[in-house]
Amino acid sequence: MSSDGQGNQLRRAIIASLAGNMLEWYDFFLFGTAAALVFNRLFFPAADPTASLLAAFAVYAVGFAARPVGGLIFGHIGDRYGRKVALVWTLSIMGIATFAIGLLPTHAQAGMLAPALLVILRLLQGVAAGGEWGGGVLMITENAPARRRGFLGAWSQVGVGLGFVLASLAFYAARQMPEADFFAWGWRLPFLASILIFFVGVFIRLRVNETAKHIGEGQAGHSAPIVQLLRRYPREILTGVGIRLAENGGSHLLITFSLAYGVTVGAPANAMLIGVMLGMIADSVMMPVYGALSDRIGRRAVYLGGIVGLGLFGYPFLRMIESGSPEWIIAAFVIGNGLFHAAMIGVQPALFSEMFEGEVRYSGLAFVHEVSSVIVGFAPLIATALYAATKSPIPIAIYLGVLCLLSAIALLSWKQDRASDKIISPEP
Repeated sequence: MSSDGQGNQLRRAIIASLAGNMLEWYDFFLFGTAAALVFNRLFFPAADPTASLLAAFAVYAVGFAARPVGGLIFGHIGDRYGRKVALVWTLSIMGIATFAIGLLPTHAQAGMLAPALLVILRLLQGVAAGGEWGGGVLMITENAPARRRGFLGAWSQVGVGLGFVLASLAFYAARQMPEADFFAWGWRLPFLASILIFFVGVFIRLRVNETAKHIGEGQAGHSAPIVQLLRRYPREILTGVGIRLAENGGSHLLITFSLAYGVTVGAPANAMLIGVMLGMIADSVMMPVYGALSDRIGRRAVYLGGIVGLGLFGYPFLRMIESGSPEWIIAAFVIGNGLFHAAMIGVQPALFSEMFEGEVRYSGLAFVHEVSSVIVGFAPLIATALYAATKSPIPIAIYLGVLCLLSAIALLSWKQDRASDKIISPEP
């Protein structure tokens, strides 16, 4: 393929990955926002508000329990039949499930059937999300030259961040209507709007070519990539799972739990939603910056800086939310996400892609990403229980610190650093 053809393919891959991830994760993140603000009241009513919130976060966590299943299914499809076909399926399942949530009856209308249906649809969301991340990353990293893999790979994560911003904007707009109308029907609008997003996303993904590195590899691969993955890469799997604990657990605490925490301590709801949106915008802007920096000084140094910073910032973050000051609340989200979280998530695509060979790469990324998601998917639930028991932010900050310590140990145990040409050859 000519250099012009390679450049065009790379540009199409970046657009498809960014747009597809944005639309896919818009759907997934809607549930997290709704769990903190809506589902606890409409699907899990209880005399004790904390019990309702715990039930809503338990269903939120169910989606993470389902993600490894999606990772196994679509990792296999992606390694054997191509990244493109897997990604069209993940987006389709996510779009249909999210639209259906907007049509569900509430507990007052259907009793226990309502939360049961919500759990089923959340499981489908989890399966779809489990197959999404690895494929979206590989659409870019497998077409990127090694010297720019950190910078270009980070753009797949920008789509994730923008998806959250879009979800937050949708809920912020819906929250502006009278409260009675919002809880009666307004909360459904962001979910129903996903049907339009679904059609746009599928159209974009159908127009992109298969990744250059996968062509010819998957057909020669083993019938069960996951078997080869577990046999040949046990160290990489354990290391990758450990590395991601701080980033993923921190994301849940900085975003999903913080919304519920803000309500509990009396922080202004609008300031919280604006803070989340601005924090994720800062996150998205800084991801390519940190990705480019990792191309220069190495993946490990940049990622470790994010781990240490987030571990130290946990307690100040919660106290800034407690202050009730819109300025402090917004600053908390911007610092936590834009400075520390972005340093980790912006480097992940290149770091994880360089751990595995092409015939198991989709399965490897999906497995590492989703197993770690299960481990820390209960972070909002755990944090809520810790605060309910102690009425103090200190145990929550300690919990985040432990996750960061585990990630730092895993990262420092990983010998590979900088952009590796041994696993993914650079483009000519």
